[in-house]
This record gives sequence, structure tokens and C-alpha cells, in this order.
Amino acid sequence: MEDISNPITIALAGATGKMGLSAAAAILGDPRFQLSAVLVHHQSANLQLPCPTYTNVDTLLTEIHPRVWLDFTDANSVGTHVDACLEYGVRPVIGTTGYTDTDLKQWHERYLAADLGGIVAPNFAIGALLMMRFAAEASRFFSHAEIIELHHVGKKDAPSGTARRTAETMAKAREQARSVTALPARLLEAELSPSDENLSTARGLSVAGIAVHSVRLPGLVAHQEVLLGGQGETLTVRHDTYDRQSFMPGVLLALDKVEQVRGIVYGLEHLLW
Repeated sequence: MEDISNPITIALAGATGKMGLSAAAAILGDPRFQLSAVLVHHQSANLQLPCPTYTNVDTLLTEIHPRVWLDFTDANSVGTHVDACLEYGVRPVIGTTGYTDTDLKQWHERYLAADLGGIVAPNFAIGALLMMRFAAEASRFFSHAEIIELHHVGKKDAPSGTARRTAETMAKAREQARSVTALPARLLEAELSPSDENLSTARGLSVAGIAVHSVRLPGLVAHQEVLLGGQGETLTVRHDTYDRQSFMPGVLLALDKVEQVRGIVYGLEHLLW
């Protein structure tokens, strides 16, 4: 059984957004956690939560000093927050996207040196993680693949972090498959997407050699499909999120496990398999 006599104290950044509001409700409903403070851009009279509200990250961490920092802000803020967490010895769980590979590498090295851990998750939905795993496995056997990701109009980055992560894992699986002699030579020699690096915008943005197409429309939440094509056949792997509640089990899992990791763990799948 979980020890709820000493709940994990959480500071939530980006509490006024849709993901932030859903995460706050999930934390408040789980006895393993205590929502100790929230960080917002501006004080809001409409934000009614049983904890203090701050607009300055240093003031929050100085006065509250939570054990875990949960971030659903944006690419312009997350780097500052990760730096502040390191300075104050707080473990971050990052649901924001828009950072770079260089950012991830630097964060990992600095947190390892400080003997701290954090989790950076492009997607918290268990089904989305399975979609990425299935797509990576399938990419070993199909000669071409493309990704279509569809999100609500408020999503700021494109392609999404999930689409980038999917393309990267597929490319890695593809490279590993080149050493598997059981696969037909025609598959080992094929590329996942056209070899022309100067793809037109109609052919999508090339990520790890895979064309990714981004759609932003009202009515959508978060959706992605991976289309793989081979000789005389296609395979589609798709995941659909209709409600942000689908992310909450993954968010709570990360909050519960982050104190057990060292360095920055990129991808929630590392906690699942």
C-alpha cells in the first residue's frame, strides 16, 4: 500500500491552462500528493485552489520548497523553471514541449551531477506511448512511413513533441533493423521517407528522415496516426485523445516515480517497460 502519511508536495506551473486545471484536480483527488502551490503568469480571481498562488518561480520555491515541480507552461518558460528547480533541489516533471535536444542533454548532465532526477514526457497518455512503440516495431518491416499529427488550435509547437518522439524512435528501430539479416534486403535498403532533404511543405517537415504533417483545428484535442507502406500493402497505427483525463494516470505515475530516477528521463515509457 502507498504511504499517505507523508504526501509528496507538488508545485504546479501553468495551472490556468486546460492541462494545468486537469492536473490540479487529479492531484487534489489523490491522497499520495499534496498540491502546495501553483505558478501563474498573472493572479487570477477565477482560480480557486486550496493552495497559494505565485507569479514568481524563485519566490514560490523559496517559501514553499515542494518536493516535485509539475510544469505545463511553454517553451519560453520551461528552461527557466528547470534551472530554478536544480538550484533549489526540486525534481521536475515536464509536460511542456518545445525544448531542444541540446536542452535535454544539458539538463540531464546537470541533474546527474547534482544527484537529482527529473522526467520530461512529450505525452502522458498510455495509449499514445503504445502507439509509438507499435509504430517503431512496424517501421522495421515497412519501407516507407509518414506521420500525421492533429491537435487543437491552441497548441503552440508544430510538429508536436509526440510526433518528433515517434519519428525518432522509428528511425532508431529502423537503424537497428539493418543488422537483422532475416529481413529481406529490399527492406533493409529502403528509406522511411523520400531521401530528398529539401521536402516541399506539401510533403511535411522531415524529422529523423520521416515526413511529419501537422494539423491544427478547433474540435480536436490530440490525435496522431502513423502510416506505413510496403509492397502492395499499408498499415496505420493511430491514437486518439478525446479528453485530457486520458493524460492524468501518466501524470500521476510520473509524480510518484520521479524521486526514484537520476538525471533526466526522457519519455514516460521508461517507467512502463
